[in-house]
Amino acid sequence: MSRIHDMGGRFGDGAIPDKEDSTPFHKPWHAKAMAVTLASGALGAWSIDSSRHARERLAPKDYASFSYYEKWMAAAANLLVERGMVSSEELKTGHAEHIEGLSPKALRSDDVFAAMHKVNPYTRRTGPEALFAVGDKVRTASYNPNPVKGGHTRLPAYAMGRVGTIVRQQGNHVLPDSNAHLNGEAPEPLYAVEFTASELWHQDAENGGDTMLLDLWQSYLEPAK
Repeated sequence: MSRIHDMGGRFGDGAIPDKEDSTPFHKPWHAKAMAVTLASGALGAWSIDSSRHARERLAPKDYASFSYYEKWMAAAANLLVERGMVSSEELKTGHAEHIEGLSPKALRSDDVFAAMHKVNPYTRRTGPEALFAVGDKVRTASYNPNPVKGGHTRLPAYAMGRVGTIVRQQGNHVLPDSNAHLNGEAPEPLYAVEFTASELWHQDAENGGDTMLLDLWQSYLEPAK
């Protein structure tokens, strides 16, 4: 996560509504927004991590004002233009400048159910040796660990520079920090790391003894001293 998208633990955004609502789409265009996003992604021009990063790098003023599915559509539009699949002019006019045949990867209606339920695990990859064992104390990076400036990372800001304990080795997983920028899967060991609430939130923790588990990649961590 990066920029305005990284909202965890941030003050001033108001309370999270305590309301259960199982309705997936509140307006007809919401379903279309999801369909366009999934169909575009099925063409293979970007990864799921690229799609997440496209949403988090929306202009802050747009991110703050857009609804959930407006964020999806804006991110999809940006990716389509960036990958040369449509032009900005085509988006403005709503008309294609030229028409080509369907891609062999086009997601057809009969294939949607299988595509939605296809398992594409990010684990079971060959990667570096695990440097940490269960029970080890580790400290997270105190900054965004992605070498790309403003790049995607799964280390939330509230957990940066914090000390936790390894409670599980998860094997080698695709590194989102690399995959989001189409720099390869770069798999590396992933760990479940346990933090106390007092370590994360200090005096703002309602119960300092509570704990939180975060799945964190090896490049985010160093031995705690």
